[in-house]
Amino acid sequence: MSGRTKALPERRIVSSRHLAEGEGWEASELEYGMIIAYNAFTRWMSRCMAAAGNADLTPLEILVLHNTNHRGREKRLTDICFLLNIEDTHTVNYALRKLLKSGLLTAEKRGKEVFYRTSKEGEALCEAYRAVRKSCFLDGLSRMDTNGDDLREIAAGLRAMSGQYDQASRAAASL
Repeated sequence: MSGRTKALPERRIVSSRHLAEGEGWEASELEYGMIIAYNAFTRWMSRCMAAAGNADLTPLEILVLHNTNHRGREKRLTDICFLLNIEDTHTVNYALRKLLKSGLLTAEKRGKEVFYRTSKEGEALCEAYRAVRKSCFLDGLSRMDTNGDDLREIAAGLRAMSGQYDQASRAAASL
């Protein structure tokens, strides 16, 4: 990264050889990278949250908690689903109910809408998570051959790929 081109291995690293035959095999390699990154990330979130003091939350509940805490603004179910790109609102609704029951969120109903906000306990847990993340992840990341611009470029590429997958899923649904 950082302006240097790294040699890629000759061997194709894919999860499903039948998806990597012919044109577009690089997409299968990317998908395998996303699969293992996703699983590593969800495992990391769970272990980081356990180290921060709450081992009972699922990866989705952790994402919902952090998203609700984001910028200190209250959020609706639809806001959270939109920002996290989650179509199944019932899974997020279940996560919200569990976070409310555990005292990590508060809710206020206004008309037909419910607005969620992190409680003091939820904010403290997010801060504890942040401290564990700094000592266990960010400190190690600083020793890798990447910089902030590299990470921003990777993030932009992943967001672009999510748009491509969203469009492909709409196309597949119309078949």
